[in-house]
Amino acid sequence: MITGKILRDAYISGAVTIANRKKEVDRLNVYPVPDGDTGTNMSMTMGNALREIQFMDDNATVAQVAETAASALLRGARGNSGVILSLLFRGFAKGFQGKITADCEDFCRALDLGVEGAYKAVMAPTEGTILTVARLAAEKAKTAAKSTNDPCALWSDACIEAKKALDNTPNLLPVLKKAGVVDAGGMGLYIIWTAMLEVFKGGAPAVPNEVQKPEAAVDLNTTVGDFDEEITHTYCTEFIVRKSPECPDVARLRAFLETIGDCVVAVDDDDIIKVHVHTEHPGQAIEEGLLFGSLINLKIDNMRYQHENKAKEAAAARKQSFTPADPEKPFGFVAVASGAGIEELFRNLGADCIVRGGQTMNPSTDDILSAIMGTPAETVFVLPNNKNIIMAAEQAVKLADRKVCVLQSKTIPQGITAMMNFDPDADFDTNRLNMTKSLDNVSTGLITFAARDSDFEGHNIKRGEILAMDNGKLAFAEKDVSKAAYKLVKRLADGGTTFITLIHGTDVSEEKAQELYEHVKSKFGNAEVMLINGGQPVYYYIISVE
Repeated sequence: MITGKILRDAYISGAVTIANRKKEVDRLNVYPVPDGDTGTNMSMTMGNALREIQFMDDNATVAQVAETAASALLRGARGNSGVILSLLFRGFAKGFQGKITADCEDFCRALDLGVEGAYKAVMAPTEGTILTVARLAAEKAKTAAKSTNDPCALWSDACIEAKKALDNTPNLLPVLKKAGVVDAGGMGLYIIWTAMLEVFKGGAPAVPNEVQKPEAAVDLNTTVGDFDEEITHTYCTEFIVRKSPECPDVARLRAFLETIGDCVVAVDDDDIIKVHVHTEHPGQAIEEGLLFGSLINLKIDNMRYQHENKAKEAAAARKQSFTPADPEKPFGFVAVASGAGIEELFRNLGADCIVRGGQTMNPSTDDILSAIMGTPAETVFVLPNNKNIIMAAEQAVKLADRKVCVLQSKTIPQGITAMMNFDPDADFDTNRLNMTKSLDNVSTGLITFAARDSDFEGHNIKRGEILAMDNGKLAFAEKDVSKAAYKLVKRLADGGTTFITLIHGTDVSEEKAQELYEHVKSKFGNAEVMLINGGQPVYYYIISVE
């Protein structure tokens, strides 16, 4: 029999181990653009359960441990991988319901219920993913239960089958085979389950490789909800280089900074280079910068020290800020967005609450739920504006005390278009239909950079290259941001185009953005062209074409 204490320690071990190995899982991601990496999302999701169960009494039942963990996992789920993980563990809460201890039959039922819930939550389940790994492991557990009454032996067999299924994922998904990797979500699940197995065998829970930080602080003036942001280096180093006459290619500076840290930004115009890096060696960044010219506006912050103070402030403020709002109107809106300009745009269109997040910052279910509860409306429309956030938003629906409709907006332009098609005088069904239909009327272009080397969709991508995304698909790579943006506008627009919106990010100067705006306006005279300073990270430009 597995007791509540053993199950608690197994969950703790799984959470700690995935945190220790999250970068290993992140490296399996084959998509070259910066995103909310699988290992990090799964680690954050499990970390939410860890905070809830680590102090549970040794006498707690398996039902109590499983329910407490499942609730925390659901609320803390981030990204599609985190949501699927939370649903798999929700199966344990259902399978162990009312149980003091768990036997083989209970584990088989728990695995079955978890797999069933996870498959139902995915609109178009894809084999060769975490779903396949979980399903085949569950099937093996049922077979094992016929020959053993030892839950540890059963779980061991399930883990062995999970590894076989994981190793076979490249044969089910060609993109994995081409990249020479297994599925990242499946690997994350296997890591968690094998860590649990060690505890079931009698081992002690895993311990962190390093001290894990608590939840990151947030700017409560601009967001409802919060998100964790990984601090891998201590010093946030920023400066501007006034280029020397013999200034080398800025790509050389960017490449060096990548070797000493992360979150690297090195963008330039004719006169200056804007530099940002998180590193343990700010002096090395400064010395390298001097090779390109003279330095101004030098700024170095100890992020760990700042975090300790801000986390305390944010925790205290959250307790006061997230009081459910009484419905004062028929309809309200929650939008997920990042960047001061984009956030303000959604507010001007009528968004009641903004959840700060996006491609590299996948907010949790609880973040979205807090925003829903803070919206003073009888019915709340949620705009995820990112395909990796939709599932977390849909889980929040089940926890809210009011009617919630998650619109399937996968991009910022889709979210904006949906809000522009809202009619305050129409009923719910009419608005849902019109806003959903409007999503197909806008094309989205994204200009970003390659986060990793990749051979993807026929493109040999090198880290740091400028990437153009056409409605979620990689279109081409370029060396210059402005050239890539104009080329993508030409690709998206046609004779019937009436509106083109260029939303430039924080790493594009106003001068460069204005030059692109004038160029596009001169070439597409029949369309209304608009330029917005979105202030978004990750994307140099978000382009909307209607």
